[in-house]
Amino acid sequence: MAFNGVALSAPTPDLTAALETAGLPTDDLREPGRSFYRFEDDAGLIGYGGLEQVGSDALIRSIVVIDDRRGEGHGSAILSWLETMGAEQNAFALYLLTTSATAFFQRHGYTALPRSAAPPAIAASRQFSTLCPASATFMFKELRPQ
Repeated sequence: MAFNGVALSAPTPDLTAALETAGLPTDDLREPGRSFYRFEDDAGLIGYGGLEQVGSDALIRSIVVIDDRRGEGHGSAILSWLETMGAEQNAFALYLLTTSATAFFQRHGYTALPRSAAPPAIAASRQFSTLCPASATFMFKELRPQ
């Protein structure tokens, strides 16, 4: 599956609208340490994804595939692309919080953890501490040994 991931210099109205439509957090998009990407192919927009560098790890901020492009494997491709970016940024591990995609991330090697297992820097992030509900599943995947 060939697509382009383009770094956004700042969050765009289209990104914000896509995240809001998917019920994903948008309150801190402009804070430092966040990188968002637009994914497209010859047929047009596929979706968006983001990473937040948190110490020696990273949070997957969001993955959203627009409605008419779902079911084509794009979410998996975006996740793989974000994992590669995380590794290139020397992250030891990727973390995320999800309210609806636990099974998707488990299929890609992520493990659910109790929130109490979060490293201090991850637990202190706005994503973890205030933006995602306490009911969200906390997940982890090691990228390279520490």
